[in-house]
Amino acid sequence: MAENEKLEQAAQAGSDKVKKDKKADKKAKPSLFARVGRWLKDMKSELKKVQWPTRKQTINNTLIVIACVIVVGVFIWIFDYIAGSAIDVLLTLLR
Repeated sequence: MAENEKLEQAAQAGSDKVKKDKKADKKAKPSLFARVGRWLKDMKSELKKVQWPTRKQTINNTLIVIACVIVVGVFIWIFDYIAGSAIDVLLTLLR
């Protein structure tokens, strides 16, 4: 019986310790303003590591994107015209 009592006491002591750890974790959590401040500080340090493109690279990439948008738009317009014409032909044949 003494062994069972020791095991019960050890289990109870372990559960008390877990409860205390949970309470300590809740109290150790920083405030909202501290977390926001930390986030802003980390964000600033990460942005310093970014290799920003030059003005020439930015203009070049922008022109490439605009050209691609125009090309895709023309293809969609041509496909729409062909599909619309095909539907008109089918509708006139069915009348």
